[in-house]
Amino acid sequence: MTLQVGTVAPDFQLPGNGNTIISLKDFRGKKVVLYFYPKDDTPGCTNEAKDFTTLKSEFENANTIVIGISKDTPAKHDKFIDKHDLHVLLASDEAGAILEAYNVWVEKNMYGRKYMGIERATYLLDDKGLVHHIWRKVKVKGHAQQVLDVARAL
Repeated sequence: MTLQVGTVAPDFQLPGNGNTIISLKDFRGKKVVLYFYPKDDTPGCTNEAKDFTTLKSEFENANTIVIGISKDTPAKHDKFIDKHDLHVLLASDEAGAILEAYNVWVEKNMYGRKYMGIERATYLLDDKGLVHHIWRKVKVKGHAQQVLDVARAL
C-alpha cells in the first residue's frame, strides 16, 4: 500500500541516537518531519542533517520535531552526530520494516546495476499523525528550508 496525503502515518518504535527509543506516538500534538536518508556520513546525507540542524530552533518554533531515519545502527548515528555536531533525532531501522511502511525501500539503479536501497524522501505529519506532505527523490540543497516553510504554514 502506498502512503498518501491524508492517511495515518504508520507508528513505530525504533532505537535512536543516545541510547534512546524513538516512538512516533510520543510526538502527538506536534508536527513531525520524517526524513529518510541512505547512509550516515556520506556527502548528501551529511549536508541534509546539517541543514535540518541549522534550522532546528525554527522547526521547534513551528511546533515541529525532526527525525532522520536510515538503516545505520544507533552507534553509527552517535558517531555521525558527534562528528558533525548534529542536533536532530536519528532513528535506526536496521530491519527495514519502517522504510517499507513509508515506501522508501526501493529498487535503485546505478551504472546499470540494480539494488535495493533507501530513496531520499521526507514526510511531514500534522499534529494528529496524518501525512500532510510528501517529498520524493529529494534534492538536498534548499530542502530543509522548503520543509520548514510548509511546516510553518500547517
